[in-house]
Amino acid sequence: MPGVGVGNAPPAITLNEAQTIEHAASHPIAPVAGEGWKSMFDGETLTGWRPTDYGSKTRVEARRGLIYLGAGAPFNGINWTNDTPNVGYEISLEAMRTSGSDFFCGLTFPVRDSFCSLIVGGWGGSIVGLSNVDGADASENETTKYISFETGKWYRIQLRVTADKIEAWVEQKKVVNVTTTGRKLSLRFGEIELSKPLGIAAWDTGAALREIKIRKVTAPDSAAEPQ
Repeated sequence: MPGVGVGNAPPAITLNEAQTIEHAASHPIAPVAGEGWKSMFDGETLTGWRPTDYGSKTRVEARRGLIYLGAGAPFNGINWTNDTPNVGYEISLEAMRTSGSDFFCGLTFPVRDSFCSLIVGGWGGSIVGLSNVDGADASENETTKYISFETGKWYRIQLRVTADKIEAWVEQKKVVNVTTTGRKLSLRFGEIELSKPLGIAAWDTGAALREIKIRKVTAPDSAAEPQ
C-alpha cells in the first residue's frame, strides 16, 4: 500500500492461513440460482470497495478471485462505495473463515431509513442472526441460530430485504425470516456503525469473500419458515 512503511505494514499472512487461502481460491464456485444478478466484485481489484476505517493497519486485499480480510483488532472489513438500495434487493456472496473463531461475515445493510447486520459465526463461532431487532442483538432475539462452521470452507450466504421482511440463507437453508413492520431495526453499539450503509466485516477473525452479487427483488421468498 503506498505510503505504508515497513514499521507499520499489515501483518504477514501466516503459512497455514496462506495455504487455506490458496486452497480456497482453487475451489469451484457454486452457481447462485435466479436471474438478474449483478457482480459487485471483479475478482481482481477492490474497485467499488474500500477498507473500512477501523483505525488499524489490518490487511485487506484482492487476490486469486477473492477478497481477503486479515484478522482485525478486533474489526476488519470493507465498505461498498457505489449506490446502495434500501429496500427491494437481494445480496449473495460466498464467505469463509480463514483464521480465528468469531464471525467471518458481518453483513451490514440498509432497511428503508434504518440499518441492520446479518452476523454469521459470531459469539465464539456459531451464532447466526440479525443485530439488532427491537434492541436485541443476534445472540438474544428470535433470529438466533447455531451453526457449526469449519475454517477453510466456503459458505453461500444470501440476504433479501423487501418492503416488510428480511430473509437470509446459509447454504440454501433459510435462517432468518422476520417481518419488519412495527419492529425497530438498528446496529449493535460500537464500531460496526462504520460499516454503514453497506459493508462486510469480520471480528478478530481472518476471512475470505468472493462472488459478491446483488439483484433487485419485489417480493419475499415463498419458502417455508426457518426451523
